Amino acid sequence: MSATDVAALVRDCMVVIVKIGLPVLGISLVVGLLISFLQAITQINEMTLAFLPKVAAIGLSLLLLGSYMAATLAAFTRHIFDQVIAVGGS
Repeated sequence: MSATDVAALVRDCMVVIVKIGLPVLGISLVVGLLISFLQAITQINEMTLAFLPKVAAIGLSLLLLGSYMAATLAAFTRHIFDQVIAVGGS
């Protein structure tokens, strides 16, 4: 396995990490910004007001996007195993 193959696998790994993590982090960011905006308008500084909606949004996003995340990880795992078989076969 050459250095370019390893670099391609690392790049693919980073792409999978972004595909899996970005939707949940983006939803958490948007909900956090909305709650912060609401707190700034109403001047209510309650910690649970910021924490609970984000936890609920993350849980809902994981529920909705879990199958996509699992499919992405399964496809990447198959790709890695195919690469291992290709290296072992040559």
